[in-house]
Amino acid sequence: MHSLRKNIEAQIRKNGTGWVFTRKDLRNIAPSAQIGVILCRLEKEGIIRRIGRGLYDYPEKSDLLNENLPPSPDLAAQAISRKHRWVIAPDEAMAANILNLSQQVPAKIIYLSTGPTRYFNIGNQMITFRHTAPRNLHMEHYSSRIIAQALRFLGKGEIDSKTLISLRNKLTEKEKTDFLSDVRFGTDWILDIAEKLIRDDHE
Repeated sequence: MHSLRKNIEAQIRKNGTGWVFTRKDLRNIAPSAQIGVILCRLEKEGIIRRIGRGLYDYPEKSDLLNENLPPSPDLAAQAISRKHRWVIAPDEAMAANILNLSQQVPAKIIYLSTGPTRYFNIGNQMITFRHTAPRNLHMEHYSSRIIAQALRFLGKGEIDSKTLISLRNKLTEKEKTDFLSDVRFGTDWILDIAEKLIRDDHE
């Protein structure tokens, strides 16, 4: 059991502070029941935190206040979607906030999902998963879905050089390449932006 705990704790720490996960994310190490015993111990020791039913995080601490920060709604939503095998994307306002393209904090945390409409309490927050047709979430990569939703929130006429610089600095090279691939046969103006992100990086 000691070596099992060591392996589980190592995988949790490897994913970094703020990571949100369920037992399923650790099934490559041991059966669910054994994982549950270890997670219970890690929770009691304050190494991890239970933030919802069957949902945990490796809490990130505030250096200023020396206390745990609230769990990330986006990482929680991703963990839930992995558990249920749903394809998801944040709604437009949420996506723009995630990418720091809008300072407007959404009043409600809403995700579009190929699963049923469901509600989850995460700490003192509620995440709503709103069912939508799979064709609305056709992009392969989660990062691409976030970018597209954020751009739709801003609107075609509001995408200026400042927005492009912000996106370019926020996204990894892989995320830019994935986005270009995912929007090849999508909306023309969003494809134009994807091409600019790649082209400007090479100029």
